[in-house]
Amino acid sequence: MNKPVEIIHIQSTEQIPSLEHICQIPRNQILKIVFDGSIENQRQHVAADLKQKLEAFLVAAPLTEPEINISKLITDKEIEDNQVFFEDCAKDYRQLGETLIFSLAKKLKTTINPDFPLLTFGRFKTGWRKMDEWKYFVHGYHCLFENTITQQRIEVPLVFGLEFGDLDPYFFTIYIKSTPHYKPLPVEIYHDYHDGCRINEKMLALGKFERINSNIENHFGIAVTDREKIEIKKYNPEQYDNRKFNLWRFIGFKK
Repeated sequence: MNKPVEIIHIQSTEQIPSLEHICQIPRNQILKIVFDGSIENQRQHVAADLKQKLEAFLVAAPLTEPEINISKLITDKEIEDNQVFFEDCAKDYRQLGETLIFSLAKKLKTTINPDFPLLTFGRFKTGWRKMDEWKYFVHGYHCLFENTITQQRIEVPLVFGLEFGDLDPYFFTIYIKSTPHYKPLPVEIYHDYHDGCRINEKMLALGKFERINSNIENHFGIAVTDREKIEIKKYNPEQYDNRKFNLWRFIGFKK
């Protein structure tokens, strides 16, 4: 989505807009502060200071342009006012993910390893394939599904045992924005990853989401709290013959 841009040219740091002015920018607008060459060397310091003071904003200082771009992220109030919507989206995500991954296992004539589904699907990393009105693509820790009719997209996690409701902030917002029956959205999402992070953190604070462990050591996720709890076991490589299975090659790394 293209946002309107307010451009402010400055020749001294005293001309930097006040925090009050910045806080008033609407979420569908970008504030661009363009630095004169004489003060460009102070730009990164100014950007770091603004990032510290503007918690609910995205502050970006590109290396190749003499500017700072500021966007307002989804607010705590917007998330709190729409917590029922985001909770329902998380429940739908989990249900759809489970339905699709079991349908895929049936199509592939395989049984999902209940302790570590990546063991089952890792060997099917072959690019896009078709499944009824969906196409799918196994990659990394996920299997991406895209509906060929509606373009709805969902990334189903494969490293949380039979818990398929992990809410990666970027994947969760892409799912919400691509789901036809959610439209029009009750609140706009302009920055998929950064707004997604704020949604997850606020929903955690509200108790609507909770953190979950992964099969992979030191890897964690987030799932809706109101769900049937599923045990998630740690992956133990000693259980498998490493000559036949290499986790790192499964997820795209050489090791």
